[in-house]
Amino acid sequence: MIPKLEVKDLNYSYHSMEGETQALSNISFAVNPGEFLAIVGPSGCGKSTLLSLICGLLAPESGTILLDGTMIPQGDTRIGYMLQKDHLFEWRTIFSNACLGLEIQKKLNDESKSRVKQLMAAYGLEAFQDARPSELSGGMRQRAALIRTLALEPDLLLLDEPFSALDYQTRLAVCDDISTIIRKQNKTAVLITHDLSEAVSVADRIIILTKRPGRIKDTMTIKFPDNAMSPLMRRNCPEFSSYFNEVWSILRD
Repeated sequence: MIPKLEVKDLNYSYHSMEGETQALSNISFAVNPGEFLAIVGPSGCGKSTLLSLICGLLAPESGTILLDGTMIPQGDTRIGYMLQKDHLFEWRTIFSNACLGLEIQKKLNDESKSRVKQLMAAYGLEAFQDARPSELSGGMRQRAALIRTLALEPDLLLLDEPFSALDYQTRLAVCDDISTIIRKQNKTAVLITHDLSEAVSVADRIIILTKRPGRIKDTMTIKFPDNAMSPLMRRNCPEFSSYFNEVWSILRD
């Protein structure tokens, strides 16, 4: 099977007048189709830099990044990127915000509008299509941001701490909600997070990075019973605390 995403021997450094700062060193991993990968590590270890390299916002100093076995061109529309904040525009309705990516890519037509409406109906926002972002809760806004991303039908989703701006209770609910949506859509996803509980509850596999320059310290496969696939259900399984303690131990070592 060809991996959906393959990163080989990736290196990247930031350059300034003061000198060079190596952010990532010799990063190699693969993500299979439909897999949910989480990446954790200390602050400043290069997690966000890695996502920027994967989506083409930055160019690697050395190494290769492949999507479906081919090099990723800049601005590849097969990749969807969900940021920490929803970045919804207040002067646009929720439906109009959800259609923004389609507008930019000149793909907005009757068929794509219908697909957005179906997504909004499926994920509880049908009654809020004409509302403004300020009229929605933080969780609903994040759902709208995800629909905006899914509307473009990306093959790969990159999630840059998309729940970090929410309060803890909302964060649990929205993480559960959005992770379940991604699995139902059978999307391949890469999540970076500082929250180890979040990583254990959503991922099929976790990559643990060292402090800067980020190197892969360990990789852990996460397995829960088949009837406990949602993040909230996983948090109630006895395996959850074992995985959490193992990840924490590796990070501390």
